[in-house]
Amino acid sequence: MLSATGLKARASDLGFNLVGITPARPAPHLDAFLRWVEAGRHGEMGYLAREDRLARRRDLNLILPGVRSLVLVGLDYRSLPPLPALTDPSRGRIAAYAWGVDYHGLMTPRLEELAGGLGAEFRVYVDTGAILERDYGWQAGLGFIGKNTMLIHPRRGSNFFLGVLLTMAEFDAYDQPGPATRCGTCTRCLAACPTDAFCEPYVLDAQRCISYLTIEHKGIPPRELRPLTGNWVFGCDICQDVCPWNRFAVQTQVTEFFPVSVDRAAPPLADLLTLDEAGFAARFGRSPIERIGRVRLVRNACLAAGNSRDATLIAPLQSLLSDLHPLIRLHAAWALARLAGPEAVAPLRTALDGETDAEVRQELAACLEEAGQNC
Repeated sequence: MLSATGLKARASDLGFNLVGITPARPAPHLDAFLRWVEAGRHGEMGYLAREDRLARRRDLNLILPGVRSLVLVGLDYRSLPPLPALTDPSRGRIAAYAWGVDYHGLMTPRLEELAGGLGAEFRVYVDTGAILERDYGWQAGLGFIGKNTMLIHPRRGSNFFLGVLLTMAEFDAYDQPGPATRCGTCTRCLAACPTDAFCEPYVLDAQRCISYLTIEHKGIPPRELRPLTGNWVFGCDICQDVCPWNRFAVQTQVTEFFPVSVDRAAPPLADLLTLDEAGFAARFGRSPIERIGRVRLVRNACLAAGNSRDATLIAPLQSLLSDLHPLIRLHAAWALARLAGPEAVAPLRTALDGETDAEVRQELAACLEEAGQNC
């Protein structure tokens, strides 16, 4: 039986800010998760509903036969660039967790090093396994679940990454969960969400969430939601930013999570709209943004441009009407009509005359009808 105190000391030495240990058993709110999936709240994230993934969530032994313990670690990520840049409508806004390097590549080796000293079989995951990390984080004493579904530490807020170590080792002490929630009557996160993504407290409809729409959603966001996404181009921090517990958020000591410049946290939309594949790779390689690729990022930038009221973005949007990818052409049309109004009619009609993609043609036709009323 291993020393829990010794493990936590090693975790601290490796730079983790939080660590908790819990026996390996089904997540306490597994049934609620299964109901959430059954209701289709997961949207296009089909991997969450795969039967093999659901089976692993029900029985951790399918991940690691003989698993006895779970070690949960947290790593702070928040740093604070000048706030005016984040709210500048001519800039795209990136969620704080993606301002620096990809956290997977930084945390996974540290977790493996931590596990290597246990002398037992293990598996490590950083946001990649069929595990309800936040639920286990609560069970391991790392915080409580907020109405915004985030794991919130009462002295650090919610701006931290979670990692999970499954091991066959047993420990001489296990952490106990605290209160299931400490939100009280506060509903700031629910009220602040522009898209009304929370069906009720503690229940998120991913299909309406800005983070989902800008990252996980690979296609065409619903027209009624596009004006509500503001200038977000990757993720969203709104429900965390308004949370009173995040007044205790601690600035990360991991300098790799710092943005190299303000433009890394809030890049000018004019830059994003003119990105080619090489420019995207040079600017966002080794960052969390890399996973969505140039096409989805430019799609998101088109939506932000359409919401910006910035007439200087009309020219790059017009150029994107002839982009090679139909997803970009479609969203450039929506943004152009929204910004330019009647002046967009001529370029939209020209684009429609040469367009062969059915979905893009449908969008162009809708925008032509609405262009006189700014879409």
